[in-house]
Amino acid sequence: MTLTIAPRVRALVLLLLAAACALLAGAGPASAHAAVTGSDPGQGAVVDKAPARISLTFSEQVAMSDDSLRVLDPEGKRVDTGKPSNVSGTTYAVPLHSGLPDGTYTVAYQVVSADSHPVAGAYTFSIGAPSKTSVSVSGQSADDGVVGWLYGFGRYVSYAGFIVMAGGAAFVLACWRRGSGVRPVQRFVVSGWVALTAATLALLLLRGSFTGSGKVADVFDLSLLGQVLQTKTGAALVSRLLLLAAAALFIAVLFGAYARPSPTTTLTDGASRRQPDPREDAQEKRDLTFGLSIGGVVVASGLAASWAMSEHASVGLQAGIAMPVDVLHLLAVAAWLGGLGALLVALYRAPADTPVDRPAVRRFSQIAFGSVLTLIATGTYQSWRQLGSWSAFTDTRYGQLLLAKIGLVVVMVGVAWISRRWTGRLAETAPVEAVAVREKERVGAGAKPAGDMATTDAGDGDAPATGDSDTDTDTDTDTDTDEHPGSERAAQLARQQAARDAARQKRARDADPNRFGLRRSVLAEAGIAVVLLAVTTVLTQTEPGRTEQEAKAASSSSASASSDTGASGALTLNMPFDTGAEDGKGIVTVDLDPARVGDNEMHVFVERPNGRAFDIPEVKVEFTLKAKDIGPLPVVPDHIATGHWSANGVQIPMAGDWQVDVTVRTSDIDEVTVSKNAQIG
Repeated sequence: MTLTIAPRVRALVLLLLAAACALLAGAGPASAHAAVTGSDPGQGAVVDKAPARISLTFSEQVAMSDDSLRVLDPEGKRVDTGKPSNVSGTTYAVPLHSGLPDGTYTVAYQVVSADSHPVAGAYTFSIGAPSKTSVSVSGQSADDGVVGWLYGFGRYVSYAGFIVMAGGAAFVLACWRRGSGVRPVQRFVVSGWVALTAATLALLLLRGSFTGSGKVADVFDLSLLGQVLQTKTGAALVSRLLLLAAAALFIAVLFGAYARPSPTTTLTDGASRRQPDPREDAQEKRDLTFGLSIGGVVVASGLAASWAMSEHASVGLQAGIAMPVDVLHLLAVAAWLGGLGALLVALYRAPADTPVDRPAVRRFSQIAFGSVLTLIATGTYQSWRQLGSWSAFTDTRYGQLLLAKIGLVVVMVGVAWISRRWTGRLAETAPVEAVAVREKERVGAGAKPAGDMATTDAGDGDAPATGDSDTDTDTDTDTDTDEHPGSERAAQLARQQAARDAARQKRARDADPNRFGLRRSVLAEAGIAVVLLAVTTVLTQTEPGRTEQEAKAASSSSASASSDTGASGALTLNMPFDTGAEDGKGIVTVDLDPARVGDNEMHVFVERPNGRAFDIPEVKVEFTLKAKDIGPLPVVPDHIATGHWSANGVQIPMAGDWQVDVTVRTSDIDEVTVSKNAQIG
């Protein structure tokens, strides 16, 4: 039965892995985790005069390189000068050449958000009137290309490796200590360590190209690797490698000293029998278990923190709470899914003399139940933090993936309940240790097999063993066994009989319908877990629902403002300012309605970089039409509310390209004047 089941298991596991990879490949490029919430000029805008600079506002602070903001003319040539700079809060700008001709220009950006994920995109604006452009803005994505897919696959392998290594080791220590000496379980845990180490090294090499050019040729660029090591993500990956060295030592002890059986003592008759070693008493075993447990928790927590400190949990709301919650969430996932994988290996591949027993399965069932409760608590908090509203479940890609993940968890818990029922009816199967001990005794003593073995020997027509008489036994006790073929034959037959006994024992164990049912249900759980891990990996690379909704709201506001401008002539100007003093940064917004010749109503709003309104000592506005040498026309608005000033009856004498100057004073001596041109009338 073993020969027929094992290939099926391997085939099913390979099929599930292929399905998981297909899910990853079909998910499409992941969105970034910082979104563009504003731009000047805006997307699709047509301005009369070439701007002096281009500015972009993001939902959070981002990291920029020299080429993060590029402005291209209709022929595809760069017209930006200098390096991008942070003008205020989350607004970044790059200066442009003066005297740019009319036409459609393309703004392309590629930055890295605070949670380590790249942000890329492009949009167009026009000077004078739209024109044809040779620049293509399609396909702009941070995760597009071979490097992006390799990086995503590396993240999947790293998560899987951690879960297998940490969860498998936890299963051995907490549920089935005899499993530390089972080779298939050892290979399972070690394969997790190898996968995590290899994936971490690959991510470290891919990171520079992934957040930059996206070219395969740049993967081994040492200069890019040096830049990566100076980033938060690079430091997290290096820390992970150092912790993996400690994990290797932990695994060596777990499958070395911890799994080593008591030494054997050779007696005067040449037989070997297991004797207790005073140095390995029960207290020493408990101390070693305690030390491995503490060390394993510390190393596993450190590895989990390498993700929490560089991704979603490290930015946004309540980062100080979110990071330890994220660590606890990942540890619970490892204990459940990794332990499930180790249990599956034990059920299918454990030798007949070391079967996984009912107490071990029950202990794992309790740990899995606790892990599920932990996942529910931490997952609820993470969902609230990343979504922010119920509508985000259906209106954002992050929310839709989260619903799929929740559905898979519910199905998996249902299958686990079925496994728990099989566990309660699982029949114990006695190991065949006696057979192995008897075979060792015969080999060591060089004696003929006893009982039915002698009958089998005679029935096969073989010559009787040389120790057949008392005389031979007394005479040849000290003679080398190589000189007596009969003794060698007896040992061979003993080994064959032991193998037959082991096979018979395994068939009897496999014939247990409860054990067979448990195998099937655990295999189903493992299959769901593979897909669940794939969905989780895509989820960690997707823009949080809260951020996506904020970006949509900002775009809607911008579109609404543009619509109002086209219908009634209303004008809105946003101008970042910095007086150079402490707390001197902010954004001043001028609303002019209906922005036409004659009387107008003006509102001025002053906000901090985080969007919160605040008061300043003075705000003044001046209008100048340089083409007709009119102005400046001063307007001193009245203070209405916190961060809000208003003026009625603002006279615009004629239509034209007016320069609007706003003077902002944040203290008795700190003030600055910001300007922007706008078509009025």
